[in-house]
Amino acid sequence: MDLPGRGSRPASLEAVTLDDFVDAVTEDIENRCDGPVVLVGHSLAGITLPRVAERIPDRLAHLVFVACTVPEEGTAVLDDLSPDVELLAKENSEHPVAMTLPDEIASQMFCNDMDEEQTRFVLDHLVAEAWLPMRTPTQLAGLRQGLPATYVKLLQDQSVPPLLQDKMIGNVGAPRVIEMEAGHNAMISEPEALARILNEIASNP
Repeated sequence: MDLPGRGSRPASLEAVTLDDFVDAVTEDIENRCDGPVVLVGHSLAGITLPRVAERIPDRLAHLVFVACTVPEEGTAVLDDLSPDVELLAKENSEHPVAMTLPDEIASQMFCNDMDEEQTRFVLDHLVAEAWLPMRTPTQLAGLRQGLPATYVKLLQDQSVPPLLQDKMIGNVGAPRVIEMEAGHNAMISEPEALARILNEIASNP
């Protein structure tokens, strides 16, 4: 799915909000999917999935959080970062949008388990992020409606380290936890392994 400010949904990243993210995902599910779906989110998508679940629970069969940031109720992503990421965020905060990271830092955070070709792919596709969604207090009521949930914990993640992922798992509630030996962008470094997990969930939501 393209969120606002990406691909088929051009928008000013300075103005994009978390509500805009939720609207976009809801629209895609309602307009493109016939039955309940397995909704998969990665990283920052952890703030969008709970709100989509609150809005259209009947259209969802299962929620999957892949190394997602899911702050406590009422707190924001920027309140709950690992120390290294928090420092980068503070240094970046004067910009109207969260700027892309220098290659050296991005490689360490996102590509620590990748070969040269995979790393180059990631670095070539880095984009700026919107600040407003990361500053918006989290609402987790959608996770308390009984929807099945799985958290894919990435054991080599340098962006959302495993100990921080454990905290996020607790904020989700009591999801099934599946561990993967992979860094933050497992869909690039270990696509087949991640696909097997998602296919299994889709077969038995």
